[in-house]
Amino acid sequence: MPSVARLSTTPVKGTALHHPQTVTVTGNGVADNRRFHLVDARGRLFNGKQHGPLVRLTAEYDTVGEHLRLQFPDRPPVEGRATERGEAVRTDFYGRGVDGHLVVGPWSAVLTDFVGEEVHLVSVDRPGDAVDVHPVTLISTATLDHLRDVTPDGERLDHRRFRMLVEVDGCDVHEEDTWAGRRVRVGGATLQVVGPVPRCLVTNQSPDSGAADFSTLKAIVRYRGELATDLTTPVAHLPDDGAVILGMYATVEQPGEVSLGDRVAPDDHVLQQA
Repeated sequence: MPSVARLSTTPVKGTALHHPQTVTVTGNGVADNRRFHLVDARGRLFNGKQHGPLVRLTAEYDTVGEHLRLQFPDRPPVEGRATERGEAVRTDFYGRGVDGHLVVGPWSAVLTDFVGEEVHLVSVDRPGDAVDVHPVTLISTATLDHLRDVTPDGERLDHRRFRMLVEVDGCDVHEEDTWAGRRVRVGGATLQVVGPVPRCLVTNQSPDSGAADFSTLKAIVRYRGELATDLTTPVAHLPDDGAVILGMYATVEQPGEVSLGDRVAPDDHVLQQA
């Protein structure tokens, strides 16, 4: 039976991933996943596509105390309560407007110094909004293992390159693709799987340094071809108009808690359990 093998989140979009034992999935995804994001001087979304080395930053956020800590590779950490809100902003997430507020404090200055250009830290008004398209992404361990197996030097294809919320073990290769349009029970949550995730240039970047060091997109195309049809997701910003796909998007039908080892059951199994 498929089960949850790994969970991956980060409180600041584009920074290093955490792998919690348990997450609470709300109707809008995991509330503290991408709770914050960056914008540039013109108010445009700024993430790993613009500056891969953001993955060298480790962000930690305590929801109860609203305390944010940014650990840098080459300087002391910056931390404090991230509660004071400044100017209201709306960030374009690939055609979807996400409302938020600039965070008052030391964050933007130190991030600007690290990145080398003006950036600002934004807190989303509705937790869960700062994801690319849909609130949940999932992929199977078998699919990732297969990509590594069929790719020369494929052992370098760390799961972190794909930044998926849920990794599922106990599936066949690309079995998750067959879940499109179906309900899937994941632990205490029920998801509605929407369709494939079109991959971006971030997958070519080292999850440790952020430097482009592997032709991951070409590796996917080499064995899969260009499979995208109508993804019902924005693709204009992506290589080849989103033709390179790996993993699946999902929305949340029923919120709930998801932990490592929890069962993952497509709709036919869900119906039998009801």
